[in-house]
Amino acid sequence: MSVVWYILVLCVVAAAIAYVVYNYQRIRKMPEGTAEMAEMAGIIRSGANTFMKTEYRTIIIVVILLAAVFSLFVEKTSGITFLFGALMSSCACVVGMRSATYANVRTANKARESLSIGETVKVALCGGSISGLCVQGLGLLGLVAVLIIFGNVRHDVTGGGYITSLAGVNPTIMRISTYSLGCSLVAMFNRVAGGNYTKAADISADILAKVRNDLPEDDSRVPNVIADFIGDNVNDIAGNCSDLLESFVATISASLMIAVILFQQYEGHFAESMAVLEGVFNGTILFPILMAGVGLLSCLLGLFYADRKKMSDNPSRELNLATWISAGLTIVLGFAVTAISFAGADGAAIKEVYGWAAGWVSPWICTVLGILSGVAIGSITEYYTSTDYKPTRKLAEMAPEGEAFVVTKGDAVGSRSVLLPVLVIGIALFVSGKLAGIYGVATAALGMLAFVGATVSIDAFGPIADNAGGLAESCHLDANVRVITDKLDAVGNTTAAVGKGFAIGSAAFATVSLIVSYVGNYSAEMTLNIASFVVVAGAIIGGALVEYFSAMLTDNTIESAKLMADEGDKQLTPEVLAGQKTPDYNRMIELAAKQALKKMLVPSVLAMVIPVIGGFLFGVDFVGGLLIGATIVAIPRAIFMGNSGGAFDNAKKYIESGALEGHGKGSAAHKAAVTGDTVGDTRKDVVGVALDIFIKTMSTVANTLVSVFRNITLIR
Repeated sequence: MSVVWYILVLCVVAAAIAYVVYNYQRIRKMPEGTAEMAEMAGIIRSGANTFMKTEYRTIIIVVILLAAVFSLFVEKTSGITFLFGALMSSCACVVGMRSATYANVRTANKARESLSIGETVKVALCGGSISGLCVQGLGLLGLVAVLIIFGNVRHDVTGGGYITSLAGVNPTIMRISTYSLGCSLVAMFNRVAGGNYTKAADISADILAKVRNDLPEDDSRVPNVIADFIGDNVNDIAGNCSDLLESFVATISASLMIAVILFQQYEGHFAESMAVLEGVFNGTILFPILMAGVGLLSCLLGLFYADRKKMSDNPSRELNLATWISAGLTIVLGFAVTAISFAGADGAAIKEVYGWAAGWVSPWICTVLGILSGVAIGSITEYYTSTDYKPTRKLAEMAPEGEAFVVTKGDAVGSRSVLLPVLVIGIALFVSGKLAGIYGVATAALGMLAFVGATVSIDAFGPIADNAGGLAESCHLDANVRVITDKLDAVGNTTAAVGKGFAIGSAAFATVSLIVSYVGNYSAEMTLNIASFVVVAGAIIGGALVEYFSAMLTDNTIESAKLMADEGDKQLTPEVLAGQKTPDYNRMIELAAKQALKKMLVPSVLAMVIPVIGGFLFGVDFVGGLLIGATIVAIPRAIFMGNSGGAFDNAKKYIESGALEGHGKGSAAHKAAVTGDTVGDTRKDVVGVALDIFIKTMSTVANTLVSVFRNITLIR
């Protein structure tokens, strides 16, 4: 019976992919504008494609080696599913990036032709929807294909690799876990490399144009600007796609793994209720897949409605509408799939055996909590980062006092913004746990990500609008065009900040689910003794590793930015500044790519190696502590990084818009705000976004290898 439902989910996936193809063709058919716009867009597209091709030469080698290790030593088919996960993640980020590099210039041209904010928003959202629907559609496609091809999740099977056979390896769970890990690995590489590329280019461009030479933002005479345009696509689009796809897949995987753990936990205690247990088990396996399917359907309908209606000149309202429709439909349809999933299980027996407070409806309530938490975190993030609210405006008002005031105030905004999102996460975890135990925690995480297609679509709107504004400036379009693209860019900064907040919040839920799954995989009581010196040692080291990882990424970005700034200085000759000669864009693009690829391997591999070394040396309890310590430190730090960076960026935009009377572009206050934005760039687009993948990757690796750690530990 499950296969029938899986096929229906695949039909929804097929509809989403068909809509992606339709929108892709629509974007391609739109005119690019002037010859100069087409030429500049071609440079951006070519540079982004070249970078991705070069990056994947390294990724492919790492993926193949790890796939061989999994199949040889852990479980025979797990290497194949690992490759499949990496493939789905790669396809999503490549398609998303390519569509964005076509949509950016079309968005600028629509602004040029129509001088209408509403019409321009539709083009950018059309491009963004390709990214969003690919993330959810391809992530779900791969997972359902694994379940259909290799067999549904079972609780009564064991397996091993071609060379070794370890006790306690469930092949169906291992396939799901390695599929998720394949997505994780690609996400980590994309975020680390893409973040270094884009922020090194962005920081160096800001320093050269705004600070050293008093040139307009996105001036094509500065070669670093073109590298920055490319970076927006390889990080904010490709990196974000693989990041959210990985979170989406991880939450479904955690739900399925916990379903198996719960059955095994209660199997011995309720031998007389085996029929009930089997019924509930089947429901707990079917529910996450169906919930993800109706979430995708809701996103498809929400985005289709937003695309078809006449857009107003209020971009924020239109974009929020698509999100609210998607979230609302997910809640309504989610109730229906809950009833379907647990139709074969007795409600009273569920309460007795599993202890779910509201019976079969408990998982649905938990998903609603997750959805509401995601919306709440997005709203809180918007409050602290949007120019419509006090925090960012107060930050801008500090700019006339100088750089020190800007940075200090920005730090305060970032720190203050941490409490409410963490409270939302904590309360949602507590309530969902009370309602449906650890399965409730996992389904709350799933709820937050069930409409990820819409949130990624809105998030992708930001870099497309940013690129459109840059093209309008660098291609010398009319000032009225830049007014429209600046409006979209400011909204895009907020949607990007909200997207980062959503990514961090979802990572918190997903990581907690994975930690619970990890503990349940080796502890019959499903407990981790936090008073144990082994666990505490792991927690302390895990927290410190987050700080070390952050420092490594920051150092790498700043070193690359300095090299690019120096190269840009050499190219800004009097002939280039006079517009008589074109700078060597290709040299700058090659330098950005070389630095990013050179510095991506160590941080990316670190997240995978740490739990492996810890598990082999000190055992499962140490790794459990490692995961908890890293998660507790990473979540507030990532929120701080993302929100302070977003506030810095929009405070600069607020001044550039002329809203701060007497302090416009080129003023001392503007330069102070640019300094704040430069500080915030690395925070929000390099460190903050990578921390959530860091903790998710460590947790996924730990779940995949927990059976290995149980069998092989050097120091007991």
